[in-house]
Amino acid sequence: MTRSIILRSRQVRVLATLGPASNTPDMIAKLFLAGADAFRVNMSHGDQASKVEVIQAIRALEKRYGRPTTILADLQGPKLRVGRFAAGRVDLAHGATFVLDRDPTPGDATRVELPHREIFAAVEPGARLLLDDGKLVLRVVDHEPDRIITNVEIGGPLSNNKGLNVPDVVLPMAALTDKDRSDLAFAIEQGVDWIALSFVQRPEDLAEARKLIGGRAALMAKIEKPAAIDRLNEIVELCDGVMVARGDLGVELPPQAVPPLQKRIVETARRLGRPVVVATQMLESMIKSPSPTRAEVSDVATAVYDGADAIMLSAESAAGDWPVESVAMMDAIGTSVERDPMHGDRVRFTETRPDPTTADALAEAAKNIAITISAKAIICFTTSGSTARRVARERPSIPLLVLTPRMETARRLGMLWGAHAVHTRDVDSFEEMVAKSKRMALRHGLANAGDRVIIMAGVPFRTPGATNVLHVVSIIGDELHSHK
Repeated sequence: MTRSIILRSRQVRVLATLGPASNTPDMIAKLFLAGADAFRVNMSHGDQASKVEVIQAIRALEKRYGRPTTILADLQGPKLRVGRFAAGRVDLAHGATFVLDRDPTPGDATRVELPHREIFAAVEPGARLLLDDGKLVLRVVDHEPDRIITNVEIGGPLSNNKGLNVPDVVLPMAALTDKDRSDLAFAIEQGVDWIALSFVQRPEDLAEARKLIGGRAALMAKIEKPAAIDRLNEIVELCDGVMVARGDLGVELPPQAVPPLQKRIVETARRLGRPVVVATQMLESMIKSPSPTRAEVSDVATAVYDGADAIMLSAESAAGDWPVESVAMMDAIGTSVERDPMHGDRVRFTETRPDPTTADALAEAAKNIAITISAKAIICFTTSGSTARRVARERPSIPLLVLTPRMETARRLGMLWGAHAVHTRDVDSFEEMVAKSKRMALRHGLANAGDRVIIMAGVPFRTPGATNVLHVVSIIGDELHSHK
């Protein structure tokens, strides 16, 4: 039996990262009630054992509130770091020569170990090396098999094991490390819904992760490397969803380059029908403050106006002082923007031409019919979720009620714009489809007596990928009373 479940009043989804400030069952429930539609488990911090209870607490919400929950496990990816210094830290002077080599001897102001042999073969004179999140900039002057000679363009203090970014070349490194493979296996065993892959540089980077996942979760590509932008279309086509990882993009690119790229990534993902998440530093000041800056609110609003499927909180909900308030603020911004009469026009500014398929044609028709007849909801029956994704790509102006017999599908759709997924038994006939649609629309508060709803399904029933029916029905008073 399907119970009543919490219905969000907004279409954009809120993805909240869990961490020390929010990983107890009580806090997870508070974040959910404040507006979190999905939860990010960051595999970069803590061990696997500590994640088990967190995942169980998220799943417990399903029984408590009758709504499928969505979990994204975010893999760490390769972390490039310099070695250690004899004094723990040094000061690199502007214009000085600094050498990165394979010698494990603790370094000084002239050299340090770089324990990543792939970089030595890939760099060329003129390439930049960024240290400590871009605070220091080195320019490659010359390189040998075991030495990279650089000129310090922007100096400053550098301490042990600081991070290194190489934005100007494609590194011959796999996106998955041994730790990632272990974390991925653990996450799949725990039944997470999405795997986020870091350090994606080219389409081929997705292949190993896709094989290891084996269809048991959806794959999200994090766009955080400039090299990925050059092959963006190919990458987006090969994954199930995309994350605009603005933090790392902002390290490897000038800050002013990130906003246009964000729009380009969102537009590409929407055009190709993949859910897209905008992430990093959205409400950064709320790590310490109970309210955001006006600029942060505008930043979040821009992502909503652009039609992003989800907006993400990182440290704000994971380690900040105001995790519940941060989620509530995301919820409030999304709700406010979507009430703007101009929101519909702006969110559909991106042209999403349908593919020459019956399913795409029906999805576009459903959006247009909804406007013409003032329908209250689009209801789609789906096994894999593909019908829901096609409809959501059109950004209809009314709620999308998704009925699926697979809990895995219902959970994955927690990252999809406007999707209100319900796990329920499949139907066997056209009459049962119509009756169930009316019943579910009433039960979930999406329609009342006299309202019309649009139904999409595939006949014969129980055949994945066979969407070929679009049907409009009216809900009459007798059905309202029988529902009660």
